[in-house]
Amino acid sequence: MALALFSRLRSRSFSTLLSLDSKSPLSAKDKTRAALSLLKSESNPEKIVEICRAAALTPETHLDRIAFSIAISKLSKSNNFSYIQAFLDDLRRSRSDLQTERFASHAIVLYGQANMLDHAVRTFQEFHNDLPGSGSVKALNALLFACVLAKNYGEVKRIFIEFPRRYNISPNLETYNTVIKAFCESGSSSSVYSVLAEMDRKGLEPNKTSFGHLLAGFYSEDKLEDVGKVLNLMKEKYGISQGVSIYNIRIKSLCKLKRSSEARALFYGMVNKGIKPNSNTYSNLIHGFCSQGELEEAKRLFRGMVNSEYVPDSDCYFTLAHYLCRDGDYEAALKIVQQSIGKGWVPNVTTMKSLVSGLASSGKVDEAKEIVGQMKEKFKKNVSLWDDIEAGLSQ
Repeated sequence: MALALFSRLRSRSFSTLLSLDSKSPLSAKDKTRAALSLLKSESNPEKIVEICRAAALTPETHLDRIAFSIAISKLSKSNNFSYIQAFLDDLRRSRSDLQTERFASHAIVLYGQANMLDHAVRTFQEFHNDLPGSGSVKALNALLFACVLAKNYGEVKRIFIEFPRRYNISPNLETYNTVIKAFCESGSSSSVYSVLAEMDRKGLEPNKTSFGHLLAGFYSEDKLEDVGKVLNLMKEKYGISQGVSIYNIRIKSLCKLKRSSEARALFYGMVNKGIKPNSNTYSNLIHGFCSQGELEEAKRLFRGMVNSEYVPDSDCYFTLAHYLCRDGDYEAALKIVQQSIGKGWVPNVTTMKSLVSGLASSGKVDEAKEIVGQMKEKFKKNVSLWDDIEAGLSQ
């Protein structure tokens, strides 16, 4: 049924979808960019598939992978699973450039994203039926990661135990790191000690990614004594120093536990050791203090970040704007939003509506109208929404 559905789609004309009235053929990158723009506003499943086919997407580039992910996400959220199967199966069978380990692995991950694990396993098995000798560890890792995306941690354990022997695959560091991630996300971080022991027996050393997953797991389970044990294990047995990536995981984890003051102390301890923070460090702290209602500290950290010549990402601006509006500090929120828009980053509609309403209610109608004008200019498809909002502003 799925393939019959897709054969109807293939008979339609795709060439006009991404032409953009161009007199010369679009480059692959330009096609992908056009596809991304179309996909963001498209909800019709047939059109979503048409757009992807017209762009001739591959898993070779970052932009193409984003486009695939958006398409699969939209189709799965609207329960159009038959389109996902038809689309991915047709690509694997009809395009010689996609009859590769790389695309099979990517298709497996996309099935995991859509929570279609039976199709992920089928794709893995079909790919391995064509392989002589040893199986593909890359495809195995993709299948394990697909299970993590689908949050089916029991399936991670089953596949990890059964498939390497069945398909003659030697797990590598990425395999073990994915299994460690699954244990930690499922609240079974203590089980990782046995995984580390198995790695030792096989001569594989864990890396910062391994310990990052484990630290995040113990923090999420509020097992702070184990955090200390892991840090000692890293240093004493494996000679792995913390570095900014590990500190960021610890700071983010503490903030999630509403221990932002402890996260800040850890931040200063990191700086005193000569380890330079990055924008993620500040972003985690800012989000932590905002979520605990300590907006003055969040604003102070934001200023410190900018003064230290770190570049805030869009999430920093969006987080501050959201919480400042929620706290009724519309003047400060306006400054943050204006800076964010200046960089091409616009907070979500809920935050922007809150800001406009708050400015108007505090007597700053002109500023509110200016924001509305910017929204109407930037998002022409939502002009009627902003017209209604503007009409409700006090004169």
